[in-house]
Amino acid sequence: MKKHNYSAGPCILPQEVFEKSAQAILNFNDSGLSLLEISHRSKDFVAVMDEARAIVLELLGLEGKGYSALFLAGGASLEFIMAPYNLMKEGGKAAYLDTGTWAAAAIKEAKLFGETVVIASSKEENYNHIPKGYTVPADADYFHCTSNNTIFGTQMKEFPSVDIPLVCDMSSDIFSRELDFSKFDLIYAGAQKNMGPAGTTLIVVKEEILGKNGRIIPSMLDYAKHIKAESMYNTPPVFPVYASLLTLQWLKNLGGIAAIEKINNAKAALLYGEIDRNPLFKGAAAVEDRSTMNATFLLNDEAHAATFDAMWKAAGISGLPGHRSVGGYRASMYNALPLESVQVLVDVMQALEAKV
Repeated sequence: MKKHNYSAGPCILPQEVFEKSAQAILNFNDSGLSLLEISHRSKDFVAVMDEARAIVLELLGLEGKGYSALFLAGGASLEFIMAPYNLMKEGGKAAYLDTGTWAAAAIKEAKLFGETVVIASSKEENYNHIPKGYTVPADADYFHCTSNNTIFGTQMKEFPSVDIPLVCDMSSDIFSRELDFSKFDLIYAGAQKNMGPAGTTLIVVKEEILGKNGRIIPSMLDYAKHIKAESMYNTPPVFPVYASLLTLQWLKNLGGIAAIEKINNAKAALLYGEIDRNPLFKGAAAVEDRSTMNATFLLNDEAHAATFDAMWKAAGISGLPGHRSVGGYRASMYNALPLESVQVLVDVMQALEAKV
């Protein structure tokens, strides 16, 4: 039976990425060696890293605009530390928007480096919406936001115009929709939400913002050192970088971000349309802030839960239960999830309605 993978991460990836990755593990570039055993300094892997960094800037429209792309380890959680280490001045301050669990985690780490101002938060409403009408202090060293909140199913639809560096954690919606990425000075994203397997983190940084905060930064946490070493300051996560490159090549061949955004919008419209139509279900997030990547929804009557759970499992659906912070269900519709998988879920929801 075909599986329909709604896992929030590690995420679904294109079938061709699995196939090419598997072949590379057995025999990479007809070298007679596995991708897992070649030197990261070898000509073949240096070419992988160079292409991966280049295709990121190409897809984001940032070629020739003073940005560098890095593939590092540590996950987005390490970037909660690296961002303030590289950008917050001694005695300075940073401004943060609190929209969910990971935004709160980033705030916690930033407080270790200096004054951290939370300019708005939706915590009191269990993060069911994106705050509006906030003011970003002009004297902050940078402003940090999280574009998509995987657990709560909310997504920022617009970003403030600021005269200070704009930092964004795009872990769960990177490469999913068109934005003016030149508005951002630092973007970071764990690969496992929408780009590749767990184990590497993408960082896109405007080089001119670095080296201005007066801090002595440990080498492994210094963006400038990683840029100079072209993501090879230490041994990089070879396999996750390669699989991420394959995923980005797949996206480029599909037509890039503009093409995948149309598909993602169609998937979201199909599922949210059923959530709103079907009297058995309700959405968990504010309608205007609903994420196209992670749809959170609940049964109006939990008495139907056992029946619904049995039905979606029988249909080959995987990874649908919601996070404990919200409950209910979470359908993660990342780039590689086909529209047909969303239709399967909608069919099950309609079958439940007919059944009860």
